[in-house]
Amino acid sequence: MRTTRRSTLIALGGTITLSTTAGCLGGSGSGSFPSDCDGTEVETVDSLPRPALGPEDAAVTVDVFEDFACGHCATFTNDVYPQIESTYIEPGDVRYRYFDYPIPVDENWSWRAASAARAVQDRTDAETFFSFAKGIYEEQARLGEDGYQFIREVANDHDVDGCTIAAAADQEAYRGVVEADRQTGDSRGVPGTPAVFVDGTLLENYEWDTVSAAIDAQLE
Repeated sequence: MRTTRRSTLIALGGTITLSTTAGCLGGSGSGSFPSDCDGTEVETVDSLPRPALGPEDAAVTVDVFEDFACGHCATFTNDVYPQIESTYIEPGDVRYRYFDYPIPVDENWSWRAASAARAVQDRTDAETFFSFAKGIYEEQARLGEDGYQFIREVANDHDVDGCTIAAAADQEAYRGVVEADRQTGDSRGVPGTPAVFVDGTLLENYEWDTVSAAIDAQLE
């Protein structure tokens, strides 16, 4: 994973029981677009490779559906994902794949932050995408306060032009990519975010003990 300057729903016979940790279910602020970025245009993109970490032939695949404005997703990314990364991704046991699933929790930033992250991916690589995403989740509240400036700063911290990424958010240049992920989540029965699948099975919640137990069971 690139260093920047900034620093389990188990399927129950087809029935999913949501606990208080199951995640975000919906809702709906944001700051002005930076005036010195006015005029920045970003080409519309409708298809990108799946952001993924770990070997393609890993024994276990973990798919996670998230909404950038979802507080539960921030908890998962900040607290649980690092444990998945160190315990399973880095040793090569897991292929970890990210899917956008704007519920939307916030009518603006659920979509705009997703476009920003995909713009970063398009200009760099999967590792930088995940690092950028974590940077957003670490100070998620800023999306509703000064979202464009916040996204610009995090992009600059990853050596990506901040005005371009802020413009990608404003213009929702990657909306087609994000909508395709949303449709995938709908088809897979995502009930809220974050939704974690281990080898295709939707987990009961996103807590570390649930996720690790599900992965370990597949590795046995």
